[in-house]
Amino acid sequence: MKTQKYKIVTMSLIFVAALFVSCDDNEDSTDASLDFSGTYVQQDQMARPAINTVFIGAGAPKDAFNSAIPSAMGASYQSVFQSRLLALNSGYTTNALGQTAAQLTGLLATDVLGVDKTKKTTFFDGTNVLTGRALADDVIDVELLLIFGGPAGTANARLTKDNVNANDKAFGASFPYLATAW
Repeated sequence: MKTQKYKIVTMSLIFVAALFVSCDDNEDSTDASLDFSGTYVQQDQMARPAINTVFIGAGAPKDAFNSAIPSAMGASYQSVFQSRLLALNSGYTTNALGQTAAQLTGLLATDVLGVDKTKKTTFFDGTNVLTGRALADDVIDVELLLIFGGPAGTANARLTKDNVNANDKAFGASFPYLATAW
C-alpha cells in the first residue's frame, strides 16, 4: 500500500511538471520543446578529489575512467594506478596505513566515497580512514601523505603537504554548509 502511494504521488508530480513545462502564454512561440531522447553517459568521477587527475592520463583513458561503472573500476584501473604511483614515488614500500602499492592503488582505483555510519565521518584522521568526508577534511594532504609519507608518514616531508591548511572562508552552520562565494 505504501509503495502504491509513492507511485501515485510520483506520477502526479510528473503529470503536473509536464503540464507546467508544456504551458505557454504565447501561442506563436517557436521555442523547441524539451527533448530527453538519446543516450546519456556519466561524464565525471570525482568521489575522491585529485585521484583521477593524478593517476589517469588525459584524453581517452580519463574519459573511459570517468564513465566507468564503480564496481568495475578496481579490476580495470588498479594496475594503471600502481604504475603511476611507482612512477611518482619509486621508493614506495608501504604507507602510514600499512598498505602496499597494490593495496593502496586497489583502494583508490575504485573512485567511490564510502560512508561508515558507525564511525566519525572523515577522509582520514589518523585512526578512521575513508569513513566519509567532512567539509574541513584536508583531502589533498591525506592523499599526499599516503603517496609520499612512507610507513610512518614522515618521509618526504616537503611532498606530504600542500600548505593550504583551511578553507578561505568559514563553513556555514546550516545546510548546505558550504562557504559563500567570494
